[in-house]
Amino acid sequence: MKLKVGKELHEVGPHIEINRTSKVIMQDVVIAMIPALLGSIYFFGINSLILVLAAVTTCVLSEYIWQKIRKEQLTVSDWSAVVTGMLIAFNVPSTTPIWAVMIASVFAIIIVKQFYGGIGSNFANPALMGRALLLFLWPASISNYVTSYHAGTDAISSATVLGLYRTGNEITQFSKWDMFIGNIPGCLGETSALLLLIGFAYLCYRRVVNLATTGAYILTVLIMTFVFSQDGLFQGDILTNLLSGGLILGACFMMTDYASVAPRVKVTLAIIAGLVTAGIRIWGMLPEGVSYGILVANCLSGLIETIIRPHIYGVKIKKQK
Repeated sequence: MKLKVGKELHEVGPHIEINRTSKVIMQDVVIAMIPALLGSIYFFGINSLILVLAAVTTCVLSEYIWQKIRKEQLTVSDWSAVVTGMLIAFNVPSTTPIWAVMIASVFAIIIVKQFYGGIGSNFANPALMGRALLLFLWPASISNYVTSYHAGTDAISSATVLGLYRTGNEITQFSKWDMFIGNIPGCLGETSALLLLIGFAYLCYRRVVNLATTGAYILTVLIMTFVFSQDGLFQGDILTNLLSGGLILGACFMMTDYASVAPRVKVTLAIIAGLVTAGIRIWGMLPEGVSYGILVANCLSGLIETIIRPHIYGVKIKKQK
């Protein structure tokens, strides 16, 4: 493209202007998580909503107070703190104390996000780092899972389906349909594959996420857990590994975080996260590995980007002889 300045012509690069801002993207993510939020209230009771409100409020206030003290530009209106708060609540069971969720929220916003420059500059997913803090310091606070709570029935403490499967116990009390709709014990936002996929379909429609990243992560976990099953080679239960635990939540809403940029870098990181997640599920002490898998990929993003250098403008053209 040529631009005339005075009597001279100058070559300028093409630029595309879009109306999609960080605020619009974050609002789309919040909208996409509403089905899972409503499902958590139905299955686990009003305490689910209380935990979400506590996490979101703490995240927003933490960001606002920190930036006020630092005399920085206020960014709470971009909705990224709201997304972080919702994801923190989605990654804990309904029995989690409010104080634990609030501590995780303050840590996620101030230490993980603001210390590194705010949105887009954080090295890891803040919500998962907040959950990792609770798991490290107060594991008992996020380890009490309950069965569904609705229609006036009482919630009963129970191990997660993935935990039962990992230890070789029978999981006949939970059908695949229960796992799909969310009628199983687990964290607030992870139990209903149906509601998570509805939200993810909205994000795909809005072109907010990279479908290849999500697909690469899920396929890697499913292939690994099927091949190297505790029941023998090529004996893994694919549907149980897919529908129980936080695989779909992590793949649809956290593996797609904007910590990395180039599509092929994202896919590579998704495969790495999948290998770590599957490795923990198969050989680790914990039944679940989504959080650690994604966090490991986050920490390796800088290294992977130096190895797989993306082409910023255009494509590489082979030199003609």
